Amino acid sequence: MSEAPQPVPPALQQARRDIDDIDQRLIALLVERFAVAERVVGIKREAGIPALLPDRVEEVVANVEALAHRHGLPEGLASSLWRQLISATIAYEEKHL
Repeated sequence: MSEAPQPVPPALQQARRDIDDIDQRLIALLVERFAVAERVVGIKREAGIPALLPDRVEEVVANVEALAHRHGLPEGLASSLWRQLISATIAYEEKHL
């Protein structure tokens, strides 16, 4: 027989709600970021600039990693997340260029 689940402490319930609220704001920011990417597509298309600009990728990754470090986040977290985000953004741009 399995044990009955333990009740979730109120403090944990609140922390979970806080995380859910943050997740909603993060999604809203991603929507906003992709709206800017849509503008970038038009600019790049008009100027004949490719979606992938490796120097810009490294600049963005370095910036977010430095910012994350200043705020005490685990090393590599921001660069890992942003590389995935940038990859998705580049794929979006390539599809729409």
